[in-house]
Amino acid sequence: MEYDYKEAMKLENQLCFPLYAAARAVTGLYTPYLKELGLTYTQYIVLLVLWEKDGITVGEICRKLMLDSGTLSPLLKKMRDLGYLEKKHSKNDERAVLIDLTEKGKALQEKAKEIPLKVGQCVRIAPEKAHQLYSLLYELLGSDSNNDR
Repeated sequence: MEYDYKEAMKLENQLCFPLYAAARAVTGLYTPYLKELGLTYTQYIVLLVLWEKDGITVGEICRKLMLDSGTLSPLLKKMRDLGYLEKKHSKNDERAVLIDLTEKGKALQEKAKEIPLKVGQCVRIAPEKAHQLYSLLYELLGSDSNNDR
């Protein structure tokens, strides 16, 4: 069978488009709840990582969020300026920068604790399908869905 580039070039045949549109839609569900806290979605996911394990390196945060340091560094600076975190050099390795939550950053967890539930109630997909989608997305990313959690 010959490759049909015109068929392949249709938007409806692009894997990237429904992934992009779904990511925007799901991320958008967070917006009203995060706006109440004065947070962006990216700031929120940084906080999720730090609420899980505080005092980790910038590199560890980059790996967990699949972001490069050029994207993360200005975000961390902004969050430091807002009083949510502190940056310090590791005593073991001066090159490593550790990120610690401040009391203000820790207190945000209490204010944000209902966000996963509220967003989950907005997503119209059965829990078993959501789990299957989660697994497929991590498979697509080339990662075991049980790693780095």
